[in-house]
Amino acid sequence: MSAGPGASNGGAGGIQAPRVVPLTCHGHSRPVVHLHFSPMLGDDEYYLISACKDNNPMLRDGITGDWIGTFLGHKGAVWQARLSGDASMAVTASADFSAKIWDTFSGECLQTLQHNHIVRSVTFNPGQTHVATGGAEKKLRLFDLNRTDSPIEVGPQMHTGTIKSIVWADPTTIVSASDDKALRWWDVRSGNLIEEFGVNELIGSCELSPEGNLISATAGKSVYFFEAGSRRLIKSITTPYEVSSVALHQATRRFITGGSSDTWVRVYDFDTQKELEVYKGHHGSIWSVAFSPDGKLYATGSEDGTIKLWKYTDQPYGLWK
Repeated sequence: MSAGPGASNGGAGGIQAPRVVPLTCHGHSRPVVHLHFSPMLGDDEYYLISACKDNNPMLRDGITGDWIGTFLGHKGAVWQARLSGDASMAVTASADFSAKIWDTFSGECLQTLQHNHIVRSVTFNPGQTHVATGGAEKKLRLFDLNRTDSPIEVGPQMHTGTIKSIVWADPTTIVSASDDKALRWWDVRSGNLIEEFGVNELIGSCELSPEGNLISATAGKSVYFFEAGSRRLIKSITTPYEVSSVALHQATRRFITGGSSDTWVRVYDFDTQKELEVYKGHHGSIWSVAFSPDGKLYATGSEDGTIKLWKYTDQPYGLWK
């Protein structure tokens, strides 16, 4: 497969594969604002879920992008969607003042977690026994899936802005990223604040790496990489562009960014901080980027309502075989 007309020239920083056209996943009718891959579930088996302002999160085959199903039930934009560790469940955060938990096999809504304002962020704990939610209420809540009627609030009145993202860094530690320009690490057993890291701009994203050892965040034109366990800031990098999402490929020491200021996917060298590649293909801002669990492709979600899968290996893979 040859390169598309929008591809730039040059090698992909150690990835010597010939240029290939990305796979475009259609189906959404409004901006795609969040993407999340499941872990590897077997040989060449993993899944991708997308959150979209069209109210309808979608489940896809992670390698091919083939549509599996749409979760129907939200009455407002879905801001975030995540899969559980075994991909048997999904959780979604919506502008309809609710989070919903879904059976990914049947598509059935298992539980609705009602809130008093827009829910922007959701995640499962590693054991799949709890869900954390956050949003415009500025409250970080933990729901026990066996009794969701009595959530626990972590750090009451500590957040003074909308909680945009939540990451369960390990079984006892959760990270919240909010519009008060701070990332906060919490001990979920005691509810105590462990550490706070302030940034200068509004946070765009905060995600856990597929390996589970790294937290990547964006704010303004800067990207931040933390060790998930020690909370140590490994590196912060300022780019020339507004960055809404970032994903690091640890083996090749390259990171991918998407932004609100243009429609291009950018590839950077982690060590030199130099821009290596620019990929053109989307027709709107790029709100979410994520590497697959095997690191052989990455996905981008855009304002244009599409998801694109980009090959990131020099070997035949998926539909590029």
